[in-house]
Amino acid sequence: MRTLLRASALSISVLLLAAAPNAFAVNKDIIALQAQVQQMQDMMMSMQQANDERYATMHTLLQQTSDSVAKVAAQVDSMQKTAQAVQGSEGTSLQQLSGQMQSMNDSLDELRARLDKLDKEIAGIQQQQQSLAAGQSSPSGQPGQPPPTAGQPGTDQAQGAPASQPPAPQAPPLDQLYQSAATDYNAAKYNLSSQEFADVVKFYPQSTQAGNAQFYMGEIDYRSGNYKSAIDNYSAVLSQYPGSSKAPTAQLRKAQSELALGQKESGIRDMRSLIQRYPQTPEAMQARSKLNGMGVHIYAKPAASHP
Repeated sequence: MRTLLRASALSISVLLLAAAPNAFAVNKDIIALQAQVQQMQDMMMSMQQANDERYATMHTLLQQTSDSVAKVAAQVDSMQKTAQAVQGSEGTSLQQLSGQMQSMNDSLDELRARLDKLDKEIAGIQQQQQSLAAGQSSPSGQPGQPPPTAGQPGTDQAQGAPASQPPAPQAPPLDQLYQSAATDYNAAKYNLSSQEFADVVKFYPQSTQAGNAQFYMGEIDYRSGNYKSAIDNYSAVLSQYPGSSKAPTAQLRKAQSELALGQKESGIRDMRSLIQRYPQTPEAMQARSKLNGMGVHIYAKPAASHP
């Protein structure tokens, strides 16, 4: 009996010793897998922390830019009220005031473009954070796997399918393109900014910035003495973007360009139209002063009726 018990105990010991290496190998794999999961979780936490810091910085910049826009808008409003108060002043003073207001509007446009860009960047950061959060909450506590990219297994190209033609070059984002054009314009880089404004009109013709871009193309032509092209650009603002904030100035500049080319009747007609359409604007006051200096009646006399 004792011999039988000793034999059984010996057999069990042999079996345990034989199974020990397999159990040790499985345990080692589990530990390695857990270490990898922990490493990935630490990486995700680090990325999220970096995004949080970047979001805080962008939010501060957004607030600063918003405050700047509000200050510039208040200054423009104050200057408009001042212009209305000096309606009876000389034409030179009105022209100087109009130029100052135009400069303020230019700065306001640039600030608004920066504000739009910052807002979109913050939205992109928030979307990244949501993606990170979704990855951390995937099954088994492991981040979700991203879809395979071109050239990796699982794509049509890796499976032998013919590669598609490369996509055509895309236009830069609207806010980036317009901000670059406005910055170059304020820096007097007129050739470069004219090309960039033309791209805004070409690629984003239905946007609000397109009307402003068309106007600034006219301004560049007007400042360089290219009055014929300036008239075309100002006319495009008035016909295609009649609700633009630049419309009163565009009509005044168009009339001034016509007078510069000796087109007196057209210039007078556009100034009269400006006064009728935008009577309370500084541009209308400047037109009144110009017409008075030319000895021209502000409103055309009605034609005599014939029996």
